[in-house]
Amino acid sequence: MSRSSDDNDRSTYSRGEEFLQAFKKGAEFTQELLKENEKLRYRVLKLEEALSQAGGEGGKDQSSEAVQLRQRIEELEQEKAEILGQIKEIEEENEDFANRYVEIEEENNMLANLYIASFQLHSTLDFKEVLQIIVEIVINLIGAEEFGILLLDEKTNKLEPVAAEGITTSDIPAVPVGQGIIGEAAETGENYFIASISGYVRDYEKPLVCIPLKIKDQVIGVITIYKLLVQKEEFTGVDYELFTLLAGHAATAVFSSRLYSDSERKLSTIQGFIDLLTK
Repeated sequence: MSRSSDDNDRSTYSRGEEFLQAFKKGAEFTQELLKENEKLRYRVLKLEEALSQAGGEGGKDQSSEAVQLRQRIEELEQEKAEILGQIKEIEEENEDFANRYVEIEEENNMLANLYIASFQLHSTLDFKEVLQIIVEIVINLIGAEEFGILLLDEKTNKLEPVAAEGITTSDIPAVPVGQGIIGEAAETGENYFIASISGYVRDYEKPLVCIPLKIKDQVIGVITIYKLLVQKEEFTGVDYELFTLLAGHAATAVFSSRLYSDSERKLSTIQGFIDLLTK
């Protein structure tokens, strides 16, 4: 995260601390007002009792003091109402601060996880290793239990399953581009999410989620998710962003590793011909 972002976070945290201290002081002051209010009410009550038993000039003096005490009570009641209003405002600002803090934490975690995932994806050019890394990322970052990875075969224009978790690769059917939910996602390049996870029954042609793996506008495959881990009951806003970012990194890693594997295979074939000719 940038320096300015860190400064903003610290500033937000400092404001939160100030709000919390103001809230505590306001609460303490309110308690003191309530105690003083009770004392004054008790004193008024005693004066009224004394006033009913006394007469003459002395009674008038006590009556005057009772009026003054009542005015003081009204002033304290007004002050209490103002303080309670200020406390309510501070509580609302404190809640906003807490929500913002949670959002920042989620964003930081997402960025950290994405950095680690992208580093792992681009740490190797071995095609099988790249697929295994994608599988681990989908399990750990997205929280999927059953899913598959399908790559586009340009000769047949079909999405062919190449890896799976929780299910076997052979269970996942090949899908022509443009056909069904998976084929349409590959054709349009748009992520697909089921409207509600509740009550979903696994259907290989209708996954919970279908994430196209694309480089710019070119789709090279998709990730289809059929079941989430038990502890994950729904997708969050962070998940949707992570899907898109992860799909781009995974697509680049798969594309690069396939090119490298093809070039290595061709180089090995050429070297074999050269060896035959030289012999």
